[in-house]
Amino acid sequence: MTSTPAKPPKKEKAKRQSAEKHAEGLRYIHMMYGPTAGEQKLVARKLNLGTPYLASAKFQAFMAAFIKGETHQFSVTDKGKNYMISTDGSQILFDGKTVYYSRPLNRYEDNLLMNRVTMTQFQTTEAFIHLAVAVLRSLPELGPVQITYVNHKFYLGSETLEVAAAEQGPNLLIGSYRHKKVHEGVRK
Repeated sequence: MTSTPAKPPKKEKAKRQSAEKHAEGLRYIHMMYGPTAGEQKLVARKLNLGTPYLASAKFQAFMAAFIKGETHQFSVTDKGKNYMISTDGSQILFDGKTVYYSRPLNRYEDNLLMNRVTMTQFQTTEAFIHLAVAVLRSLPELGPVQITYVNHKFYLGSETLEVAAAEQGPNLLIGSYRHKKVHEGVRK
């Protein structure tokens, strides 16, 4: 009498939670208890961007020259490297690269445009970051500053300038400002 040994009964597996049930459970946990320590987003430090330049007499003279359409230059040092900041009246250059430039809108106003490629190229240089924001803050006609700086990148709204440059091109119209350029042909 040979009998086959009986197989032990199979253990029932615990049923896995479906993705919908899991998401619903997470929503409930977040609603009741908030995000966990690992899920909390990094809070952007509130930097007072542009303040070193706005307090500088060199920068004030520089912006006055830009608004009047005159040439002016000065140098800044950042981490042991000298950078030349200059204007010819229609462009603002940082180390020889165009950052902002103006185009005539009408007799009294110019449009200020920004070069996104240069902005992304120098976005890790602290002297440049402060310059980029200080130019916008020194022209009150442009309204509140639209550019933010978080995690070593410039943002325009919710997207980085790199993404915006790839989609829309390198030039961005910031707004118009009143200039103080002298007109050649004055009517009598």
